Amino acid sequence: MAKVVTYEELKAHSTKDSLYVLLHGEVYDVTKFIDEHPGGDDVILAEAGKDATQAFEDVGHSDEARDLLPPLLVGSFEKDGALQIGDTKTPGSSDSVSNAVEQGSNLMYFVPLTLLGAYFAWRFYGA
Repeated sequence: MAKVVTYEELKAHSTKDSLYVLLHGEVYDVTKFIDEHPGGDDVILAEAGKDATQAFEDVGHSDEARDLLPPLLVGSFEKDGALQIGDTKTPGSSDSVSNAVEQGSNLMYFVPLTLLGAYFAWRFYGA
């Protein structure tokens, strides 16, 4: 059976010598990894003792970074503890942002190309 980590345990392991991080309702012991973290140890220490899921997802970690997590798993976070785990996905937020970026990217290419094509057509046929 998987260990259930309490909020008190999470808070007790919030130093560089012993650091637990809460991601997606799971608690990971990142003490050995903290010196190797590409973003520096301050980034992880800032999220100690609280739900770091949003900060983790906002950075956009690679699949390789996510593959490092399973061996570091301590256990699941208590469901009814003092710290309430936030909803990591607001309905449609990720999809709507992604769609907006894609549409904005498309417009960034097609509008100038259309204007450029119209200019050359005007110069060629208007002369």
